[in-house]
Amino acid sequence: MAMKIRLARGGSKKRPFYRIVAADSRMPRDGRFLEKLGTYNPLLPKDSEDRVKMDVERIQYWLGQGAQATDRVARMLEAAGVVAKSERSNPKKAVPGKKAQDRAKEKADKAAAAADAGEE
Repeated sequence: MAMKIRLARGGSKKRPFYRIVAADSRMPRDGRFLEKLGTYNPLLPKDSEDRVKMDVERIQYWLGQGAQATDRVARMLEAAGVVAKSERSNPKKAVPGKKAQDRAKEKADKAAAAADAGEE
């Protein structure tokens, strides 16, 4: 069984509240889970100790059983010092999209044309 440690959303519309759960990866996001491992309330201030609450021992147990933490949960675990910080590489993040590159090229062409016209 492929296990994930992930967030299950609760709360009402525009008022998110998440449970950190150990679940089979084939189950729906808010569906069946095996164990509740903590909570995450994004509406609280970042320095609040109630923002993220985790049962670290049970999380380590599930990680030992082969469960994979999702990206968001992995970041929370790194902040808590449960798992080692992993290096993330997304070299294309800073590259503008195709339309933005086209606009920049057109703008550069117009500026070059204006500069050529001004020199003559």
